[in-house]
Amino acid sequence: MINTLYLPELREMLAQDRKDEMVEFCTAVHPGVTAEFMEGLTASEAWHILQHAEPFRRCEIFGFFTQDKQLEILANEDRNEIAQLIEVMSPDDRVDILDEMDQEIVDELLSLLSHEERRNVLRLREYPDSSAGSVMTTDVAKLDEHLTVSQALAELGHQAEELETIYYLYVVDDKDHLRGVVSAKQLVRSIVTPDRTLEELMEEDVVKVDALEDQESVAQIVARYDLLAIPVVDRQNRMLGIITHDDVIDVVMEEAQEDVQRIGAVNPLEETYLKTPILTLGWKRGIWLIILFFAALLTAFALEHYEARIEQHVWLVMFIPLVISAGGNSGGQSSTLIISSMARDEIKLGDWLKVIRREIAMGLILGSLLGLLGLGAGLFLAPKPLYALIIPITILCVVICGTLSGSLLPLFFRRMGLDPALMSNPFVAGIVDILGIIIYMSVAGAFYNMYPMTAAATG
Repeated sequence: MINTLYLPELREMLAQDRKDEMVEFCTAVHPGVTAEFMEGLTASEAWHILQHAEPFRRCEIFGFFTQDKQLEILANEDRNEIAQLIEVMSPDDRVDILDEMDQEIVDELLSLLSHEERRNVLRLREYPDSSAGSVMTTDVAKLDEHLTVSQALAELGHQAEELETIYYLYVVDDKDHLRGVVSAKQLVRSIVTPDRTLEELMEEDVVKVDALEDQESVAQIVARYDLLAIPVVDRQNRMLGIITHDDVIDVVMEEAQEDVQRIGAVNPLEETYLKTPILTLGWKRGIWLIILFFAALLTAFALEHYEARIEQHVWLVMFIPLVISAGGNSGGQSSTLIISSMARDEIKLGDWLKVIRREIAMGLILGSLLGLLGLGAGLFLAPKPLYALIIPITILCVVICGTLSGSLLPLFFRRMGLDPALMSNPFVAGIVDILGIIIYMSVAGAFYNMYPMTAAATG
């Protein structure tokens, strides 16, 4: 609401070119709030106001614009001004935004960057998507291991303007090999011993990740050790950069969104829902629907196999939806719990036996509960009270199959090196549907063989 109320004043300020007020507007409040005030402005108007901010402040405000507005500014405004903006951006944000632009414009902008920044951009763009290297920033506080505390503070003062964060100070040798880490707090506290070297002060057991490691694994490591940043190294242990906690949050949100979409039987979207072309969206949804359609056909074939039994005992048909939904729903619950637990690294592949035990126990509890409800319905609809037992026995067996399928299939996919979320709830339900029909008809057949019905009681 507040940004729309402020919009007329902004437009008036622009029309009268009140420079002092535009400078104050860019610096008075948090960059995110400033960007929010400018939501109603065109990309050109917003960029004109940003010209009155210092380079770093301009970059901060720009980072809070929507991606559409950012791309419009980068594509249409003066290339030299845009190159200055890109120079100030953190390396990871710079690469992310350039990856969204036309290559022709990217080439123009890269040619205007300094040789060092251009090389940095090209190097970061070489890392595979979803790798640690693709989300790291190279703006990192690196200090030589032989520096004293007083020398390190002085050096840090020189580096601070270029750094995204100084939570941790990474100690390296003369060839950039990572030797240890010192927290900024630890360094400041050591000012009482100014001649002590970083080699004496540093912690050598550093939690680090390889540049090619998957970003989801990096997020799990950062969460496990409660880190604000984590160093990224190459195979020779040379310091390449860091991944900060805000980048980890972005990774977690991205991975969670992908998992949710896979659990819902949709191939993950590369763009937002509204930006994804209809045909692309149709394909990503349709491919899974086709797979599930054929799974449903198998259920139909299973029913066709028991056609004679169904014709002879028509009352069994009324409980088919109940049986398959009990198995599918219980399997969906199990797969959701297991997939989410694996995503948080709470369950390992070696825990499969514990998972089996818990899910069998859960199947017995849930199956017994639903079975009792099914028995009540069966007593009203079965031709004989004895035959009503078919329903609870079937439901108990189907729910156990559902919980086991829903829990073990994601573990199996992880063992095969695939994303467990591919074992989506609808896919588990499709498998359990087929098993449910087979179990239902097998239990019914066993009952009718042991306790045959008279012709008069058939119905």
